[in-house]
Amino acid sequence: MRRVGSLFSPSIKDALAGNIAEKKVEAEEKTEEAAYNEYENFSEPFTPEQLMEKWTEYLDQLSDRPNLRSALSNPPEITDGNKLLLRIGNSVQEEDVRLGKQELISWLRKELRNSGIELNTKIERVETERTHYNDSEKLQIMMQKNPELFELKQKFNLDFKD
Repeated sequence: MRRVGSLFSPSIKDALAGNIAEKKVEAEEKTEEAAYNEYENFSEPFTPEQLMEKWTEYLDQLSDRPNLRSALSNPPEITDGNKLLLRIGNSVQEEDVRLGKQELISWLRKELRNSGIELNTKIERVETERTHYNDSEKLQIMMQKNPELFELKQKFNLDFKD
């Protein structure tokens, strides 16, 4: 009986026909599916501390993907059992999260041994502190920090012309 090439030892005939790549892809898909199914029925509860530990561990793995790492920099909050809510700053970050979401969820499910984990995103505008002030506003801020400045201003009659 003649042996036909297997997944691990391809035949020359298969190589010439171009069937080797297809078999590798099929094998990889089966391996990923088996890995997912392995964690499919787990429902161990997890604490916010455990989630933060694994979240940080995942972020450490993203050194080659700075955009995704930045988008995931805010830790998610547990909203309803296994549902996580990740607040992000803009639609660009939302797209980065969407592209890496499946990998992240699979990793969290495996590490936390809970197949019910879901991740939702919510865009929230982050209010930034205003950094550009006119001269009068600068003086007001300085006088709030140092009340003696007001006395100095009054004593020497220092006013801005508006």
